[in-house]
Amino acid sequence: MMTFLQQADAAAAAPEILLAVLSMVLLMLGVFSRREAYGTVATGAVIALIVAAAMVIWGTGDGKVTAFGGSFVVDSFARLMKVLALSGSAIAIILSGRFLGRVNMAKFEYPVIILLATVGMMMMISANDLISLYMGLELQSLALYVVAAINRDDAKSSEAGLKYFVLGALSSGMLLYGASLVYGFTGTTQFAGIASVLTASGSNLGILFGLVFIIAGLAFKVSAVPFHMWTPDVYEGAPTPVTAFFAAAPKVAAMALFIRVLTGPFAHVVHDWQQIIVFVSLASMVLGAFAAIGQSNIKRLLAYSSIGHMGFALVGLASGSEEGVRGVVIYMLIYLFTTVGVFACVLAMRRQGKSVENISDLAGLARTNKGLAFVFSMLMFSLAGIPPLAGFFGKLFVFMAAVKAGLWLLAIVGVIASVVGAYYYLRIVKTIYFDEPAGAFDDMDGEVRTVAYASGAFALVFVLIAQPLLSLATLAAQSLQ
Repeated sequence: MMTFLQQADAAAAAPEILLAVLSMVLLMLGVFSRREAYGTVATGAVIALIVAAAMVIWGTGDGKVTAFGGSFVVDSFARLMKVLALSGSAIAIILSGRFLGRVNMAKFEYPVIILLATVGMMMMISANDLISLYMGLELQSLALYVVAAINRDDAKSSEAGLKYFVLGALSSGMLLYGASLVYGFTGTTQFAGIASVLTASGSNLGILFGLVFIIAGLAFKVSAVPFHMWTPDVYEGAPTPVTAFFAAAPKVAAMALFIRVLTGPFAHVVHDWQQIIVFVSLASMVLGAFAAIGQSNIKRLLAYSSIGHMGFALVGLASGSEEGVRGVVIYMLIYLFTTVGVFACVLAMRRQGKSVENISDLAGLARTNKGLAFVFSMLMFSLAGIPPLAGFFGKLFVFMAAVKAGLWLLAIVGVIASVVGAYYYLRIVKTIYFDEPAGAFDDMDGEVRTVAYASGAFALVFVLIAQPLLSLATLAAQSLQ
């Protein structure tokens, strides 16, 4: 019987085990290689992520599977969000190669760290217990602290890594304190056990305090207001491929964990956490809209844009409904593939071999590189939520869920924030098409061009493929019930 349980547990966590083992194999390959091993290790890491994604889709069954005494769960929601996180990590490694080579940062440790961070993300997405939640969160966070400061010779990168580490340690402590309070007042760390206690006896002040601290820790991971302060500095200071990674896969995993925690063990006390999420969502949307207006650095602008988008995603979660969860899932899917495309365009901003990051450097791009100008503009329109591009549908689904839940204020402020945010997106388009050229960019790397153009195509044709993606998001939301 014990052997059977161990085999079942291993089968449920097979993709995570594979990535953990292969990350160690690739690390040893890099350590003992007699020549520069970055290319080999990076290729191996991408292949490992693709194989893990295939195992998630076809190797973990169709229904809901629990393992390790109920602390690990695999369902439709976990499968979809894991595939998104794996995709984001793979694209980040693909975008990194030539950039890191040009700045003498092509070290084999980089893809290994991303693999380990991805294992943590997958653990977060499948967490069904406060302990497994914390294990996944810390594995991801420790890897991200290192990768943020991977450019040791650059003061801004070191500063970004230090800020992220200090604030991340604080948020982890808050989350752990909240988890300990919940455990103390419910007597269990299992999500199902917590839900049973809350269903039978309701919440009390101790559980409410614990829930607030848990939400604070999770809000930091998605860079939601008021725990957003690290985001602009880390986005600007970290190397651009690292920033692309930060903006994509970890946000998907953290939002998935947010959803699983609030709609799982705390589903029966939705009235206790709904107003907190409403406040965090409102504050994130408003700050993301107004703080980005005065930015001149494209990466800092995208940092505030990311804060705003997490606010929009939380609109769906605040509704506390299955439709709201579906809206968040589809929003994060659109956000992931749009964001990696935007950062691919930012990576293409090179002049005379040197990366440039000011918005003014995009002046007149339409006259020097029509293809990049068109893709960049389409992605800006999508982030602004202009129909019929992908971003419009993401906002539409979360706002509809908020309206059906009676959260009219949240939906109205969200629409206003979208209009304000459209100003700085359109300002970039205006700079690209109407300003005098600032000089041509260097030729784009092949992988950067592929990712940018594919992302632009996704934003354009989403309306044609929306139905099957919406069906996947609906299945994911239903599996949480």
